[in-house]
Amino acid sequence: MDVFLTDTDIQELITERKQMRIASSALFHNMKEKRGHKESEHIIERPDGSSFIIKIRISIENTLDFSALLGYSPAKSTKLFILCRYNGRSHEHKNKLESKNTFYDFHIHKATERYQRAGTKEEYYAEVTDRYSTVQEALNCLIIDCNIELPPNSQLHLEI
Repeated sequence: MDVFLTDTDIQELITERKQMRIASSALFHNMKEKRGHKESEHIIERPDGSSFIIKIRISIENTLDFSALLGYSPAKSTKLFILCRYNGRSHEHKNKLESKNTFYDFHIHKATERYQRAGTKEEYYAEVTDRYSTVQEALNCLIIDCNIELPPNSQLHLEI
């Protein structure tokens, strides 16, 4: 089942309060190796059977090649709709629908209705950021930007 979300739907999902059941640092302690990178995820169930998924991925060879993302999986679906993805500075990115918009820097991908209608990945649009330079800092930004609450007595971490 394909998932199409409007810009309003996307914004509502991002701003919805999400409660993590583990400390954000735990994501870095339970990483699994897969084809040249390590990754971890945490699922946050919603009452309607859908879920949010927080994922982090770090290249084994290049610490600047990383992603921290928030995805949404509708009820009774295996499709992960990526709401936003915080990437490291490891590759050039070009926003396909904007002319002359290419960069090589830390950047945040955002799901948009416009890019879905164009037939690309929902989160293909990206903007340069100077808010983070490590995967832990990227995860902290995602937690703040996406209204994710940490468990009691837990806090954001600067180092992994």
